[in-house]
Amino acid sequence: MASTPSQVYMDNPLPLNHIIPLDFDSVHSLPESHVWPHFDDLSFGTWTYSDDQTQNFPIPVIDLMDPNAAQLVGHACQQWGAFQLTSHGLPSSLVNHVESQTRRLFALPAHEKMKALRLPGGGAGYGQARISPFYPKFMWHEGFTIMGSAVDHASKLWPDDYKGFCDAMEDYQKKMKELAEKLLLILLESLDISEEDYRTTSVQRGPDACSSALQLNSYPPCPDPNRAMGLAPHTDSLLFTIVHQSHTSGLQILREGVGWITAFPLEGALVINVGDLLHVLSNGRYRSVLHRAVVNRAEHRISAAYFYGPAPDSVISPLSGQQDVVPCYRSVSVKEYADLKAKHKEKALSLLRL
Repeated sequence: MASTPSQVYMDNPLPLNHIIPLDFDSVHSLPESHVWPHFDDLSFGTWTYSDDQTQNFPIPVIDLMDPNAAQLVGHACQQWGAFQLTSHGLPSSLVNHVESQTRRLFALPAHEKMKALRLPGGGAGYGQARISPFYPKFMWHEGFTIMGSAVDHASKLWPDDYKGFCDAMEDYQKKMKELAEKLLLILLESLDISEEDYRTTSVQRGPDACSSALQLNSYPPCPDPNRAMGLAPHTDSLLFTIVHQSHTSGLQILREGVGWITAFPLEGALVINVGDLLHVLSNGRYRSVLHRAVVNRAEHRISAAYFYGPAPDSVISPLSGQQDVVPCYRSVSVKEYADLKAKHKEKALSLLRL
């Protein structure tokens, strides 16, 4: 029987205290449960630059229509593990509608949002980030995960008025999948991997099958942002992630030898993050990027992250256009890696080393 993305979560249930978010409207000071150590202790021996300084280390911006897009994408993935993408074809009206519906969702009172709470063994619905159990402190964050249709949860939030939300999210996921498939071809080209080799080796359920999820993120204004963490440092598990962020900055990526660099919102651009399975597929050439989200005192920041990879029972193997390259990682199915990540977090990738 083929596995599904939902089975990954069923096999790795979370306790309720790591699912139910804080009622952010009810607190006026930072609870001790959400007070984090100084960021230097979280940054793996690196430091955080100020906004002015990070302007000197801008994350690459790539035009999807550039004739040299594959080369530029490959360089960005090797050097940064992330880039900002323009001319991607996603209608701005759709992006704005999704952002509006996302704000509508997170503006609901806490007791209303609890009607769509994610189940302990579930993947979809309202709740904290799934990485929460790996940390002794809670994050200043609430999220809403959509895997396919949002009707089941949205109808609990707006029994008579859920269609607008669901239609927006369905359209967005459809456009994101189309964009992800274009990006995948560009990434394969940049690695000198033929689409046939990738499909033959990795995809077990046909070219249209994939693992995907849309994660809506909310970072409310924080009374003490210097001692809080929006989303703790982590890498993403699948091939890559496509992120739309509102006009408020907060997303940071770790640049080796430099430190935490802010991915400033760029009008019309999407942020692309390399994930762990692309790290494996590229045999370590494209490194999955460690990233985090910081919070601020004045503005409510939101983002929408689309996670993309092959179907759960697909197998990812290191592929290369060069025959004499020795694999650095063993082959792994998408579901097996998701299970490893759920148990070992950032150590999961090292467990695949040969």
